[in-house]
Amino acid sequence: MVIRLFSVIFLSFLFQGCNSSHSTTFYSVDIGGEQFQLELMLDRTTRTNGMMHRTSFPENGGLLFVFPDSSIRSFWMKNCLIDIDLIYLDSRGTITTLYQMPIELPKGEQESDWVYEGRLSHYYSNGPSRFVIELEAGSIDRLHLKVNQRIPLDLPYLKSLAR
Repeated sequence: MVIRLFSVIFLSFLFQGCNSSHSTTFYSVDIGGEQFQLELMLDRTTRTNGMMHRTSFPENGGLLFVFPDSSIRSFWMKNCLIDIDLIYLDSRGTITTLYQMPIELPKGEQESDWVYEGRLSHYYSNGPSRFVIELEAGSIDRLHLKVNQRIPLDLPYLKSLAR
């Protein structure tokens, strides 16, 4: 009986370790004729943290936020240390809104979280958004990105990953 119990426990750990959803952290995509390796932001924690406290993007890197639904979205530069280009996409992978987001003054020593967050600019999607891409500042202009342009994403695959 004990051997059977240990076998079941061992097999459950073995199968848990083979779960592919945890190994998917990057997604390769062509944007404006350049190949990017985008870090996937698939759950509430990764989507909330995004580029917070980071000092650079990897070369040809960025972030791809995948949401479980399409909705009006808002991003801000809370605790962000570098300028960021923001690209909102609808559920078909079509660009709906583009922003160039400059860094904002960091939270002051005597400033409360409430006051700090209240003074930050918000960057809203123009309509429902399912995906958001963050790239190094200057990428929107360099890649000649425009509203209504499509980014070739594997939509069913990405939608299946969002949590």
